[in-house]
Amino acid sequence: MLTHATRTELAALVGLACRAPSVHNTQPWLWRVDGSDEQPVVELYADTSRRLPAADPAGRNLLVSCGAALHHLRVGAAAHGWQPVVDRLPDVRRPDLLARVALRRGEVAETAARDLAAIAGRVTDRRRFTSWPVPDTRLEHLAATGSEEGATVVALLDLARRHRTELLFSRARTRQAEDRLLHAEQRAWVDHGARDGVPGALVPVGGGSRFEDAPPVEAGVEAGVESTDGVLMIGTADDAPLDHLRAGEALSALWLRATTDRLSVVPLSQVVEVPETRAALRHEVLDGGLHPQLVVRIGWQEIARSTLPRTPRRDLDDVLLG
Repeated sequence: MLTHATRTELAALVGLACRAPSVHNTQPWLWRVDGSDEQPVVELYADTSRRLPAADPAGRNLLVSCGAALHHLRVGAAAHGWQPVVDRLPDVRRPDLLARVALRRGEVAETAARDLAAIAGRVTDRRRFTSWPVPDTRLEHLAATGSEEGATVVALLDLARRHRTELLFSRARTRQAEDRLLHAEQRAWVDHGARDGVPGALVPVGGGSRFEDAPPVEAGVEAGVESTDGVLMIGTADDAPLDHLRAGEALSALWLRATTDRLSVVPLSQVVEVPETRAALRHEVLDGGLHPQLVVRIGWQEIARSTLPRTPRRDLDDVLLG
């Protein structure tokens, strides 16, 4: 069996990876592919020129975004008969090199058709969810799916924890509403360009996510969670770059599963962007055991998400190195 891969084949896998969600649709990743050896390799790099200094000074959301792209790559590779072997943060001298993925020929994943359909159909649907609650068993299943990726995903089923989380969202919104630099940064990424950013047509009147279709803070009147939403919390044991990368992989895994199950997903990062509310979230909601990385809303939509316009993507020539 031939084990080599052409640059075109590897670029196609990168194209699937680039369908992943990212903060403000910044798509903060770069890739290098090498199919010359018997074991093809794809490398993922952080494009630090796309970090958001006001909203994401430490680069946490950038790494979460890259982690989601890494998981999309793994799923796409398996669907095309490649077994991905991932070395995360392989070179301490190159902190921008986030992962080196060696590809071995294997069997096409049994879930290939489902997984590719989920990558193609995944969107951030910010329209108001219906009032139909998501069953606890479904939320727990999504949490278990995400938790297979090196992070811990917790389904917030307890009403007291839910209420505390909603209060912390309100406090985070108040703090961010006072930040002029943050406002300017968010506005800059609306209609930023033809290949990235958030098209103005997708900016809703209410809501507020940092991932893929984030409206300016001043537009958001319900940037938290509502009483009938399902809520998941992605946390990690530590708070280092590897943990942020793993949180992104967990986000991608639960999102693709939710897409297959016809559930809508909205990631919310405001409450972890404000140091005060992030600390409170850790100690008052997660009992100090995990570092919160992202909150995720889960719900049902009355209208098919296939009607939503898609956020643009950078050309492969823009993200492929060498």
